[in-house]
Formats: sequence, structure tokens, C-alpha cells
Amino acid sequence: MAKLVVLQPTKQPLISLLSSSLSHFNGSKLSQIQYKRKVCHPKGALHVVAASGTKKTLIMGGTRFIGVFLSRLLVKEGHQVTLFTRGKAPVTQQLPGESDSDYSDFKSEILHLKGDRQDFEFVKSSLSAEGYDVVYDINGREAAEVEPILDALPNLEQFIYCSSAGVYLKSDILPHCEVDAVDPKSRHKGKLNTESLLEARGVNWTSLRPVYIYGPLNYNPVEEWFFHRLKAGRPIPIPNSGVQITQLGHVKDLATAFVQVLGNEKASKQVFNISGEKYVTFDGLAKACAKAGGFPEPEIIHYNPKEFDFGKKKAFPFRDQHFFASVEKAKHVLGWKPEFDLVEGLADSYNLDFGRGTYRKEADFTTDDMILNKSFALQS
Repeated sequence: MAKLVVLQPTKQPLISLLSSSLSHFNGSKLSQIQYKRKVCHPKGALHVVAASGTKKTLIMGGTRFIGVFLSRLLVKEGHQVTLFTRGKAPVTQQLPGESDSDYSDFKSEILHLKGDRQDFEFVKSSLSAEGYDVVYDINGREAAEVEPILDALPNLEQFIYCSSAGVYLKSDILPHCEVDAVDPKSRHKGKLNTESLLEARGVNWTSLRPVYIYGPLNYNPVEEWFFHRLKAGRPIPIPNSGVQITQLGHVKDLATAFVQVLGNEKASKQVFNISGEKYVTFDGLAKACAKAGGFPEPEIIHYNPKEFDFGKKKAFPFRDQHFFASVEKAKHVLGWKPEFDLVEGLADSYNLDFGRGTYRKEADFTTDDMILNKSFALQS
């Protein structure tokens, strides 16, 4: 039988990863392209419905990025929180700006269930023995990974899933809305299949579809890709015209949305897009990262990706297209609203992570040099 471990509070050094949000970032306004949004929500005034009572909550994952923020919010709300992980990373860590007493209180409340979610029999036996009220699945990618969880918890009150806006079918009509067509062949088809499974099983589920997530601890090269180049004083290569429009949402705002759907009847069997309220061009994002980190406005080099053979290397961290989604449904149904605007959020990420010397991947300018060498040759 699986053994739950209660983590006792101990003092340990500060780890430069994240903390509470920064005060408003001052500076001139960033030029961004903003479009009138489609409103995709039921009419009428709607209000947040708080979860009633303490919930015995399981988070699948929880030690890398989203779950670090989510687990703290759930503990503050008074819920019992267990993290299901393989145990390869520390279950908790003290965060910049977090007092010893706050961290001690948080750590003493967190439970840990060590296991591999690919071991379906273990998942069934261990979860069945514990009997959780709510499951947050932060790292699930395939429907087959979710089935044993549902089998183990027949009395589950709510299954809350982290999906992706990447499930939408590419369209010329934007922003993507929750009722829009989805792409069964997308690289996120496993998440789409999971949503279909949850609907078919008749459980009470809620699915959040983030666009690009950013913030301290981000293990995807989103803002970090720009920060590396800005710190090195290098030009920033951006594919094609640079006016492709995208959208970023801060991880803390995503965590808040995850808490707001808990026990909320209006969130039952619903999908919500979650991201920032405004959209930004690729060029605008480069300038926003510079402003957030206190760097001079960068030199931007545009290039045609079809003129290069980058092999297996990825020259740019975003899909080379317009890609953004409406968050109006979440705002009206849940009463949710992002706390961070783009430059504020990027400043929060920079100052609590990259600016402290912590990042996930070393800088690799191989593809940049290919682009820049050709650009300089053409100029000469």
C-alpha cells in the first residue's frame, strides 16, 4: 500500500525561484496590437461560487511550475493537499520573499504520494486507498493516464484538468473561443482525448486551456529565450514580419483560475480559456521583455525560416502564426480576472527568476548565428 509522507518543517536556504507578485512596473507604454474580442459566454450576471468545506485534494505533479503556485493557494484556502510525483525533485522549496514561518506552515501541510503515474495498477490501488474528493491533473497528456484515476475514485467530486489552447483547429477567425472547432490531429490531441473521456465517463470535470504560460519557474523557453539574448546584448531574430499576434498568461493567474473552478457549479463540465487579457506581436514581446528586465530596446532581425536548415534545433520558441484565445467566458462565468498585465508579469518573472541567475536551459545561439551571419552577408 502506498505510504503518505507528511513533510515536517525545516529551515533551508532561499531558492531563487518565485515569490509574491511585484509592485506595478513603471515605464512607458508598450505598443501592442489589440483586437476586439469575440464574447463567448452565457448572458447575465454571474458570480464566483466558493468550494464548500475542506477538500481532500490530489495534485498530479505539483513540484515544477503550475503546481507550486496552485498548492500554496489551496493550502491557504484550508484544503488538504497531496502531491503525486515520482520523487525525483524536492516536494517543497522555500521561495524568494517567503518568510521562514510561512514556508514552515506550508511545508507542514503538504502530503506526498510517491509513484509513477504510468504504473496504472499502483495508481488504482494507492488512490483507492486514500479516496480523494478532488483531483487536479496538471501533467496529464494522454487519456489512458486518466482512466485509472477515475477507476480508483468512483465517488470523486471533481476532476480539474490542465488542457491547452493548442487543441483548437487553426483558423483565420480569431480569437479562439471555447465553442470553436478543435483539431483531432494536433500535437495536443491527447489532451483533447482526455476531455472527451471525462465527458464520456460522466464525472464532474472542468478543463482549463492556457495559451502560452509564463512566469517564475517556467521550464518552457518562453520569456527565458528572450532574456538570454537581451542579457548577452545580442540582436533578437524573429521569423518573417514580426507582426504575428500571440498571447501569454501568467502562471499565478492560471493558478488562481484553477482555485476558482473548485466546487463551482458554473464550472461543471465546462472548458475555459485562460491567458492574459491583451494580445501582443512577436516584435512587441521582444520589446516587452527588454522593458521588464531593464534592458535597452533590442535590435530585431527578421528572417525567412524557409531559407534555413536548422535541423532539429528550434530557432524560435513560438508557433509562427497568429495564436490567441478569448478569456471572456472565464471572466464572466467565474468572475476571474488576470492580475498581471504583460510587462508587469514579465518583470515578475525576470526579477524572481532569470534576474537572480536561475534559469532552466543554458543559452544556445547556434541558430541565431546562422540567421545573423546571413543577414550581415546580405547587408555587406
